[in-house]
Amino acid sequence: MPEPSAAPSNPGELRQYLLGLAEGLTAAGESVDRVRAIMHRIAVAYGVPDTGFVVLPTVILVQTGGASTGHVAVSSRVAASLRFDQIAALYGVVHEAEDGALDPADGIRRLNAVGSMRPRFGWIVRTLGHGVLTLGLSLLLLPSVAGAAIAFGLGLVIGLMKLVRSPTLDLVFPVVAAFVSALTVFLLADWLGLGDPLTVLVAPLVTFLPGGVLTTATVELAAGQMIAGASRLVTGLVQLALLSFGIIAAGTIAGVSNLDYVAAGGSSLAFWWIPLLGLLLFSIGNYLHFSAPAKAYGWVLVVLLIAYVGQFIGARLFGPEISGFVGALAMTPAVLWIDGLRRGVPSQITFLPAFWLLVPGATGLIGVTEAVGANLGSSDFVDALVGVMAIALGVLIGTALYRTVRSGATQLEHFHIEMPAPEPDEAHPVPFWRRLLRRER
Repeated sequence: MPEPSAAPSNPGELRQYLLGLAEGLTAAGESVDRVRAIMHRIAVAYGVPDTGFVVLPTVILVQTGGASTGHVAVSSRVAASLRFDQIAALYGVVHEAEDGALDPADGIRRLNAVGSMRPRFGWIVRTLGHGVLTLGLSLLLLPSVAGAAIAFGLGLVIGLMKLVRSPTLDLVFPVVAAFVSALTVFLLADWLGLGDPLTVLVAPLVTFLPGGVLTTATVELAAGQMIAGASRLVTGLVQLALLSFGIIAAGTIAGVSNLDYVAAGGSSLAFWWIPLLGLLLFSIGNYLHFSAPAKAYGWVLVVLLIAYVGQFIGARLFGPEISGFVGALAMTPAVLWIDGLRRGVPSQITFLPAFWLLVPGATGLIGVTEAVGANLGSSDFVDALVGVMAIALGVLIGTALYRTVRSGATQLEHFHIEMPAPEPDEAHPVPFWRRLLRRER
């Protein structure tokens, strides 16, 4: 940790700077406990270690100064989610802030530049990227020619619609996307011979699935952040319910039976190279659609491979219920290691695609839809929540193992014992004649 520097001369600028950093980290999807830890390091680097932070998903408070002369800056805006290129630029500012290397005014200007960044790729490439993303995931979930074709077509349509950014449309767009996708799949299911229309729906809706939100909520609850964790958990469940409502509404119009709401599983393309092709396409789609920085693609592919292999081994050894735990446990140290490399990328860039690959939100969507649409009760939904908890537990244990190993290595590498502070008599030796006077007394 860098040595604390002198406090900046303009406390107002510093408060706004710290508030902007915390707001950006929250928009990047960091858990509130990690945001507070990062902000505390930054406050120490700027010579204000007594700064207080209250971080919630939609409210951030920063207090500088003492209890009697303190001032508070508040942000209650719901920040839009950041693209991968914005996340990379944001963490560049964060790393400089952790060293106290940026003047607060310059830092505010840098943060504003991150917020106004134009995507690296144009709308055609980003739309195509969303189609490739859904195509890759469809090959991993239910590889079939008809399912892959429908997923790719719907991915293009939804990817184009997602480029329109509007706070009002963001509220209803997941339901509309689920309705349009489900109606298309249900109407084409018999004609194209789709044996499992519900699973085909997961790929086009993958970027709406709250897998990351649900997993972050569980991590926050485990860390004792009850308000943030509970609010994220409710948000994720409501988003799953809205997606399921769109699917069921489309099924009602299309006149589907209860059996169409049941995931059948199985595969019509059993070639060994299909999953590898799916992973490759999924990583390319994430890179293009979210305008990831150039160096991110290789790291994203590495993490996806680790997560997939871990999930595959877990499914073979312990069953599908524990497979997500093994996948998360395997990928988490790799994500954190990449984040700490000089030429690495921020953890959120590699975490989010891996979350979608482990599909905690996808199993939740299937569970809710089956429970409501097929009248199967709550057993499938409970199984989905257990899967989310297993993935979150894998993230927690993987993080703890990585930090333990890294901290232990750091302590051995930088082994150092500070000299004790000199005693008063040692610091200022008492003259001989004064010691004699003391004895006489």
